[in-house]
Amino acid sequence: MQQKRLTILIALLVGLLVFAGCAQPAAPAVEAPAPEAPAAQPEATAAPAEEPAEPTTPTTDRNGAWLDTVIIVEEPSADAAVTRLQTGDIDIYAFQVSNREVAARVAEASELKTYSSSGSYNELSFNPVGPVFESTGKLNPFAVPAVREAMNWLIDRQYVAQELMGGLAIPRYVPFNTASGDYALMADVIRALEAQYAYNPERANEVISAEMEALGATLVNGVWQYEGEPVEISVLIRTEDERRLVGDYVATQLESIGFTAIRDYKTAAEASPIWINGNPGDGLFHIYTGGWISTAVPRDLGNNFAFFYTPSGLGSPLWQAYTPTEEFNSVAEQLDNQLYTTLEERRDLMAQALELAFEDSVRVWLVDRLSVTPVRNEVDVAADLYGSIAGTPLWATTMQREGEVGGEMRIAMPSILTNPWNPIAGTNWIYDQMPIRGTGEFATVPDPYTGLALPNRIERMELVVEEGRPVGVTHDWVDLQFEASIEVPGDAWVDWDAENQVFITADEAYDEPVTVARKSVVYYPADLYDTVTWHDGSAFSAADIVMAMILTFDRAKEASGIYDASAVAGFDSFMAAFRGVKILSTDPLVIETYSDSLLLDAEQNVNAWWPYYAQGQGSWHALALGILTETAGEATFSTAKSDELQVEYMSMIAGPVIEMLANQLDIAEDEGFIPYAPTLSNYISADEAAERYANLRAWYDQYGHFWIGTGVFYLERAFPVEKTIVLQRYADHPDASDKWARFSAPAIAEIEIDGSTRVTIGEEATFDVFVDFAGEPYSMDDISEVKYLLFDATGALAEVGTAEAIEDGLWQVTLSPETTGALEAGSNRIEVVVVSRLVALPSFTDLQFVTAP
Repeated sequence: MQQKRLTILIALLVGLLVFAGCAQPAAPAVEAPAPEAPAAQPEATAAPAEEPAEPTTPTTDRNGAWLDTVIIVEEPSADAAVTRLQTGDIDIYAFQVSNREVAARVAEASELKTYSSSGSYNELSFNPVGPVFESTGKLNPFAVPAVREAMNWLIDRQYVAQELMGGLAIPRYVPFNTASGDYALMADVIRALEAQYAYNPERANEVISAEMEALGATLVNGVWQYEGEPVEISVLIRTEDERRLVGDYVATQLESIGFTAIRDYKTAAEASPIWINGNPGDGLFHIYTGGWISTAVPRDLGNNFAFFYTPSGLGSPLWQAYTPTEEFNSVAEQLDNQLYTTLEERRDLMAQALELAFEDSVRVWLVDRLSVTPVRNEVDVAADLYGSIAGTPLWATTMQREGEVGGEMRIAMPSILTNPWNPIAGTNWIYDQMPIRGTGEFATVPDPYTGLALPNRIERMELVVEEGRPVGVTHDWVDLQFEASIEVPGDAWVDWDAENQVFITADEAYDEPVTVARKSVVYYPADLYDTVTWHDGSAFSAADIVMAMILTFDRAKEASGIYDASAVAGFDSFMAAFRGVKILSTDPLVIETYSDSLLLDAEQNVNAWWPYYAQGQGSWHALALGILTETAGEATFSTAKSDELQVEYMSMIAGPVIEMLANQLDIAEDEGFIPYAPTLSNYISADEAAERYANLRAWYDQYGHFWIGTGVFYLERAFPVEKTIVLQRYADHPDASDKWARFSAPAIAEIEIDGSTRVTIGEEATFDVFVDFAGEPYSMDDISEVKYLLFDATGALAEVGTAEAIEDGLWQVTLSPETTGALEAGSNRIEVVVVSRLVALPSFTDLQFVTAP
């Protein structure tokens, strides 16, 4: 039985790959609700296993988290983590295990169960600075796009997947997860590109050699030299998982064509200051063995081009060194902001971007990984089908011991406190983001099984779309309407005057009326200000929302006291589609947003302006201290600016910046400081400012840090040296503990085909398809499609069709006399694919039958 569990894991992923290659997706949309969540995060290695049993939800009037305490510790070794799980030392290993031996151990452990996910992938990140590092005078061949492009031919992805990953991975060539709708949509283009860039070391050597000679390098006795010295390539190799083997393999391949490879082995914490925080111009690495995770089921992967290939992706120094061609940058920006009017136009842009991505190749994609997240049997928790437990913001609200209320759990992760925490431009590591999400909350959360946005702090949305646009709606919390023309009102805020610290209206900015693709009107509940509080006890207010609006603009304006050049590219991309925002009412809070960015799922077009920033939640008064600290030149929100100014990268939880923030709290209290006073003083009274700072002072005196959110847990203390985080239940959280209990187990369809195993050629044949979940018939309303694929005796695809719905749990496939008449005598196979509306992962099964005259 245990071996069967591992076999099911592998079989499910193989099925997903079949689906990705043949199926047409439903209309895609964003990976996570913008602007509240990032598209992807570094670190993880993940995919499927068996699903957990039905949970037991206690009947309780408890609010907030089920647990009282969560302790998060570091455990770099997955093998050691399994032992600690078995002994009860930890309850969850929040890391997607992809090692075959470790996965087999988990499958054999009677004390453990697993959650499956398919959102983890690996790549090679290249340092594009050069071609000569000014600090060292050494050559960097990867400053040349043609050299990076040629690396696609030098890497045997099949070898990486089968040999180095032990078969728990599949080759990946493009910025799309293989088991995704966009991969299926673009399968013809991708398959052609995969063939074009298939393993071909001879061609790689030919192209790289020509470029090396053009750079002035010479091949001496089989070794490349530049100005009399060997050309050294530093491969920054992560050591915690199979990437150690991958790094060694890449180094060996480079050596085979004449480079001198330096293998630089590092853990996550050791590598981070070099590749993502450090200045790439220092020449400390050429290649990094990267790992990423999509934290939510992706509904639109078009934004991956901007995120992974342009400076708008992250404020990190490495991203700021990217120089995509003007054409690639334009296409990426259009896809990032959904600046297209038809599905055909979107597809054309995707095709262009895929080709241009190979020509740029600041990243060479390697594999999608197949993984499991192991937990003890008594643990119940929501897990995203892509991001697993660590990726979903629902982990904090749903995690409990089965049948229990309260208590403590211990979570281990391969690395924690990897980078500084601050909401604006702090750590983007999945290991840090899991606890960060536990302390904050979003206006909407992605359904962990479909990726569609669900309302959390907001109540509902009206979405008005220009007539003729391809937008659909699934959930009734969105009211979708169409109008011939949507005009931006003259008093809408469309930009920010950083010098005078006031918003610029449409009447002031535009010479004539502006029309847009869509208007979203978000309604917050009437009791928002009475029920939602920050962890320091401060009542949530409209000022927190307006601060989020201001900071969307201010850091990208040169007149700002916290201007940050690394914020400009992302802001420019945002402004390519943004057309205005207007607060219709502050109490109750109603906000309308005008934009030319239009996602194909109505639910994904939320602009809530909720104060969950790029890397965490932030109140106006806590962020005010960070703004004062950066304005004083002592520390900065972003790593790029801290590197530029040689000051501290801001951490609001520990380290030397805490004292700087405390000093600014003294000033803020003394002066009654209101940030951006010309605007925010309309939303903050002097009394409220004094009360907020007094609350934050008491918080700091008790906990020694400035990290506050409105989530179900608060950060009691972080211990960077001991690598331990302690989270405690926030007793004043307004939501019932069972609010998200329905996500304890995904409704993945179970399928069985029944029909004759012998079919007469030229006669009609009927097959019954039974679709169930947990022993009950699957509702027809919850199934999007039941598709069949007929393969003939030669293995060729003979027909693709759709099954007919008979009743809940029963569908029927009918092969016409013409269809069976075209089959030759022999063994045929019919494969059925069930696509559910409740989960993004399809289900598969097949049946062999014989045809005879």
